[in-house]
Amino acid sequence: MFLNKIKNFLVFSFFIFLLLTKASSIEKIEGVPSVTDGDTIKINGNKIRLFGIDAPEVKQSCKKPFISFSFYSLYKKYNCGVISTKKLRDKISNKKISCLISNKDRYGRFIGECFYKNLNINSWMVKNGYAVAYLKYSKKFVAQENQAKKNKLGIWQGSFINPWEWRKKNKN
Repeated sequence: MFLNKIKNFLVFSFFIFLLLTKASSIEKIEGVPSVTDGDTIKINGNKIRLFGIDAPEVKQSCKKPFISFSFYSLYKKYNCGVISTKKLRDKISNKKISCLISNKDRYGRFIGECFYKNLNINSWMVKNGYAVAYLKYSKKFVAQENQAKKNKLGIWQGSFINPWEWRKKNKN
């Protein structure tokens, strides 16, 4: 009986140790970023994929209305991937940002939520329609996506293929 209590205590202690180790493994990377695309930045040589969002690829195009009649619209293509990248670059260029790193992806990039002062950059990208909530990995930015959709901001002003579907169709 006494040995069972000791065994249970050791097992419990081990799991607490694992939980505390995992909780404290969140890392912070700070610095002035360079922007790779609408959901990836680099700080001090560290590639960081913005957590919970997916932005159009640099070569991806979307459609938006350029002439509308009462029941019909004509659409034109535009390079939404370039615009997404540019909007992120304009927002954070030459500014010191902080990224809370939670993981690494299969490509070795850090996965992080990044901030300029109190502004959550991941959230800002989705809220303004320059990226979508990446539901495969998180539901954290669904409200921001719904707001962008409702207000027809960014890619939501027209039509587009979700970035993960576009990547799948355009593998090189």
